[in-house]
Amino acid sequence: MTGEGSIPLLTPYQMGKFKLSHRIVLAPLTRVRSYGNVPQPHAILYYSQRTTKGGLLIAEATGVSETAQGYPHTPGIWTKEQVEAWKPIVDAVHAKGGIFFCQIWHVGRVSNSGFQPNEQAPISSTDKALTPQNYPTQFTPPRRLRTEEIPQIVNDFKVAARNAIEAGFDGVEIHGAHGYLIDQFMKDQVNDRTDQYGGSLENRCRFALEIVEAVVNEIGADRVGIRLSPFADYMESGDSNPEALGLYMVESLNKYNIVYCHMVEPRMKTLEGKTECSQSLVPMRKAFKGTFISAGGYDREDGIKAVAENRTDLVCYGRLFLANPDLPRRFELNKPLNKYIRETFYLPDPVVGYTDYPFLEEEEDDK
Repeated sequence: MTGEGSIPLLTPYQMGKFKLSHRIVLAPLTRVRSYGNVPQPHAILYYSQRTTKGGLLIAEATGVSETAQGYPHTPGIWTKEQVEAWKPIVDAVHAKGGIFFCQIWHVGRVSNSGFQPNEQAPISSTDKALTPQNYPTQFTPPRRLRTEEIPQIVNDFKVAARNAIEAGFDGVEIHGAHGYLIDQFMKDQVNDRTDQYGGSLENRCRFALEIVEAVVNEIGADRVGIRLSPFADYMESGDSNPEALGLYMVESLNKYNIVYCHMVEPRMKTLEGKTECSQSLVPMRKAFKGTFISAGGYDREDGIKAVAENRTDLVCYGRLFLANPDLPRRFELNKPLNKYIRETFYLPDPVVGYTDYPFLEEEEDDK
């Protein structure tokens, strides 16, 4: 794919021990097609369609425990059945030469009792509920985790990471973004704790860094990435000083030598689209010693520019990659892109809006 005159996005890159042939990454995208929280055979085709030799894929957010769920049909990796179900999906990506990381998450308070064991309250850093009228779903007011319960949640992430490696994944991405559990601890708009996990920036980041340490000790730093969104306020998880939060986190992460930090652009204030913004990821990019991955509303030109200007190493694409399984090839040839169909993003259908987007050759055959 790469060669003379390649665009910056299509140049090779060494990410720790992984030799990438290009810098276009499949973003972790919730697809709600894992019935009963078990990955399904139709995911084999979905992920293999989007695999290129030497390309990095990040799997959709995958629950670390039975309390981690907040959406229907999202996959987990806490049971033997789930681990076994992931194996053929991972094998299909590896058969095409891809590198595959599993994003491990816990939704925290972004849930309701219907998703929880014994219909209990979701757990969080706080007992503050999300504002009911702001969302189409009803969220149950959460229960604040007691200090002595936190090591168990850290352990859930550690076990999930071990399970991901058993399933064949090359590594894990810890989901510390978008208002989910780890973000609920980090952000001062949510975290109102008075123990060692609340108050100061150091205390609020303690939970995230304990998870990083546990996962690194379990599977090795060269297999661990993290996703952060210090500037975003998804799910009412904003922070009064996002730049200080981002810098503190990347400087702390350097001590663990993890392979990458994946950050969401400040312009992505909402899930719907870009806003103009004077803030930048550049200070965090400069401070972080490993591979830096940027996400958030990138198109081809944006991505080329970000890599050319050394503002990032790799660029994550979500909606465009969802709608264009051969996105790296389309970018290489500068071909038109399929338009994504938002209405089918979260259909539980095993084909529609999932594996039915055409490849370039199919489109040309149809003409």
